[in-house]
This record gives sequence, C-alpha cells and structure tokens, in this order.
Amino acid sequence: MESEKKYWLDESGNVNRVCRMLYVVCALLILADLAYHKHVSISVENWFGFYGFYGFVACVVLVMGARGLRRILGRKEDYYG
Repeated sequence: MESEKKYWLDESGNVNRVCRMLYVVCALLILADLAYHKHVSISVENWFGFYGFYGFVACVVLVMGARGLRRILGRKEDYYG
C-alpha cells in the first residue's frame, strides 16, 4: 500500500491561513498609500487606492479581451485532425 505524500497546502486550514495573510498584506498595502507623498503626472493619480483600482480594472479588461479573442481565433477540437 502506497501512502501519498502530503503537502502543507493539502490541509484546508493552511489554505485559509494563506488567504487571510494575503488579505492582511493587501490591506496594509492599501493603507500604505496614505503614508507617502506621490509625485503625480495627472490629478487622478492622487486618489486613494488609484493604482490598485487601475490594476484591477486593467486585469479585468485583459481577461474580457482574451475571452473575446478566444471566440474569434478559437478552432474546433478536430481542426488539425
């Protein structure tokens, strides 16, 4: 009988800990936005959390664009067969 090797992320408690740690790090990074002076090029860059919001919106746009391109460029499974 073979025993499978257990990894530390196989336990749901460890996965929950990692998620909580990521939430804390994200919250600290958002709060760090208040702690420094920004040298901005355009006025919207002064908004609280602008770069996080901008990055999130850019990521969503990329994913939606990729979904659209998949419909245009996608081929059937037996295309080369």
